[in-house]
Order: sequence, then C-alpha cells, then structure tokens
Amino acid sequence: MTNRNRIVLVIAALLFVTVVVVETLVPANVVGAYAFVLPILLVASTRNRKLLYLTLVFCIIATYIGLMRPTKPGRFVSAVINRTLVVCVLGGVAYLGLTWEERKAREEAARAALALQTENLLKAHAQLAEVKDALNRAERLAAVGQLVASVAHEVGTPLHSIAWHVRALREEAALTPDMAKRLDTVESQINRVVLIIQDLLSTTRQRKPNPAWTPALQLLHSVAALMEPTYVTKGVKLSVTCRPESLVLWADPEQMQQVLVNLLSNALAATPSGGEVLLSAEQQAVDPIEAEEWQRIREEVPGNVAVLSVDDNGCGMPPEHVRQTVEPFFTTKEIGKGSGLGLFLSREIVKAHGGRLSIHSEVGKGTKVLIALPMEDRADRAA
Repeated sequence: MTNRNRIVLVIAALLFVTVVVVETLVPANVVGAYAFVLPILLVASTRNRKLLYLTLVFCIIATYIGLMRPTKPGRFVSAVINRTLVVCVLGGVAYLGLTWEERKAREEAARAALALQTENLLKAHAQLAEVKDALNRAERLAAVGQLVASVAHEVGTPLHSIAWHVRALREEAALTPDMAKRLDTVESQINRVVLIIQDLLSTTRQRKPNPAWTPALQLLHSVAALMEPTYVTKGVKLSVTCRPESLVLWADPEQMQQVLVNLLSNALAATPSGGEVLLSAEQQAVDPIEAEEWQRIREEVPGNVAVLSVDDNGCGMPPEHVRQTVEPFFTTKEIGKGSGLGLFLSREIVKAHGGRLSIHSEVGKGTKVLIALPMEDRADRAA
C-alpha cells in the first residue's frame, strides 16, 4: 500500500468517527448520516474493493444504529424509511465511486501499455533503419569489392608480363646506365600499382581482429610517433594523454593503430597551422543512457569502457555531414585526396571489437571522435 493510500484511509477513518459522533449527539437528524458519503468516496479512490465493501458495511451499521435511540411516538417507521434511503444513497455512491476509479485504472493501464508499445515501435523502427543502412552499405561495398577484384585480376596479368620483360631487359648485355635508370622507374611504378591494388583489396576484405592485451599508452605513443613528422611539417601540435597510464586494452594493436592513424590524418587535414590535436585514452563508467546504446550492439552491457579520443580545434563539420561521415565513399576532401572509406572502415573495425565509434563536431570549433571499447577482465580472458 502506498503512502498516499495510507493518508487517505486515515482521513476517511477520521471523517467516519466525526459523522458517528454527530449522529450520537443529534440522533433525530438523519441528514448527518449522508456525510458517510465522504469516507466512502475517499476509500473508493484507493481502488481496493475489500476496503470499500468493509467501509460501506460500517457506514450502513452506523446509519442503522441511530434507530436504537429513543424517538418520538409514531416516528420510528419514518426514521427506518429515511435511514434506508440513506443506505441506498450510500450503496449507490459506493458503486459509482468504485466503477469510476476502476475505469480510471483501466485508462491509466491502457495509456501505459500504449506508451510501452510506442516506445517498442520506435526502438524497432530505429533498429530497422540501422539494419537497412547497414545492408545498403554492405551492398555498395560488395559491389566495389567485386569491381576491385575484377580490376585486380585484369590488371594483374599484364603487370606480371611487364615485370617479366623488365627483368629480361636488365639481363641484356647492351644495357646502359641511362636505360637501367629508366627500368628502375618502370619497376617502381609497377610496384606502386601493385600496392594500390592490394590496398583496394584490403579495404573491401577487412580481416577479423586478433585481440591481445595492449597497453593504451604504448599504442598512443606508437601512433603519435608515426604521425609526428607530418604534424610538425604543417605546424600543428599533437598531444598525448592517458588516464590511468596503466590502462590496458583487449584489442588488435595493428587494427587499432590503423584506426587512430586514419583519425589523426583526418584531424590534421581539418586543423590549420597553429592548431592543436589531442590524442587521449581514459577509463569511464557506463551511465544508464549509454547502457541503452550498448544494448543495441551487445547482449551484455559493460560496466566500464576504455575511451580513445581524437579531439581537434579545426574547421568542424555541419550536422548533415556528421551523419554521413561513416557512410562508404562520403568525403568532404577534394577529389583525389580522400577515398571516403577511412571512417567507414574505422567504424567497422571498432564494431568488430564490440565497441562504438561516435563523432561530435561543430562548425568553427572542431571535431571529436570517440572510440569506446568494453573493458575486459584479464582473469576471465586467462580462463
């Protein structure tokens, strides 16, 4: 029983006692018995049938007890009729009060059920939209994969033939230093084409992660060392922080390095000279709002997550671009300077680790990319 119902019952009991006292002091006045309507209506608001029936019985008994007191000669029959009328009124009020409260309860239950169904429908719609987007991305990527595989096959054969002829020319006795230099150029360009084809194939055939215990600070410093020369050349400051420094990730170090290098490259492209980019890692607890997001991608919601972030103070992006950044082949860079696959593949790698990638950006203030990875228990992994 709720506190509200307890208070209502106390008030109803006080009213009942008050009416009984009035009936005792003025037994001949039947009008006072109509006041039993008040405790009946109060008890009806608790929506408890047993309590209402019990209250009604007490009120009826108290109403008829007035007949036990002496009355004027010839007034007994009229007193019985009057008090019977009061009892009928009390019974009618109890019935109306009970049906009214039960109807309110049914309406409240129906509204709650409708709200729950609406919430479930919204969740189902959001999940359906996500599945549809994922299917569209998979279809587009599959089409590109088939195209790249076909191109790789068709280009590979003549490349092998050209490479064989280059090696044959190197064995010619009449080979001059100038010709050797030209053959070196041809061979280097052949190798470059091979690498381009391999890169295209790797973007469409992402391997599964091979996770291992990876110190977060070591990962951040290795990535920063790779990107430091390009940052220095452009005049952008690159800072690294890790809290705590002993933070350890259960992740594929090569794939996570690939993701962070891609994010740092994007941050560098968006940050002007004199700007700053912060590469950081920290441990965070999952709050209730984030728990709902985690339930969409994992059966078990993690208690703590390791958050890797790349935060720049560059040009930022409008909201419509933020939503499209993880779509394959979407890029805001000039033609030839971006494939539009970097963030898409980064998100796929993070998802393969059971994590989440989110982007927050504001035009003129910069962009922050967050990678949340579930914190694993070393004891569980060792077992």
